[in-house]
Amino acid sequence: MTRPAHRPHLLTLPTFPRTGRTHLIGHPDPEVRALAAADPTLPEPPLEDPDDAVRRAAAANPALTPETLETLLTGLPQRAPRPTRPSPSPACTHSSTTA
Repeated sequence: MTRPAHRPHLLTLPTFPRTGRTHLIGHPDPEVRALAAADPTLPEPPLEDPDDAVRRAAAANPALTPETLETLLTGLPQRAPRPTRPSPSPACTHSSTTA
C-alpha cells in the first residue's frame, strides 16, 4: 500500500487480504481510506467521507442495510455506463464443422 501506483489494483488481486485494514479509515490519503472502507469487517461505514471512491468502496459491503447504502451513495456523481458489446447478428454465425 505504500506505492500509490499499485493501490488501484490491490482489490483485484485474489490473494490480497479483504480484512484487517479498518485501522486505516482515518488515513489522510483517500486511496488508503478506500481500501479500508472495502474491509467487510469495518464496524461503521464512512458515511460522511468527502471522497466518492471511499463511499463507493464502503457500499460494496453486502452486509449493509438499504438505508446505509442510500446514505453512502446519495449525491455521488453518476458514472457513465460502460459501452456494451453488440450481440452478433444471426447472419454472422459460423459453423466449425463441415458437411
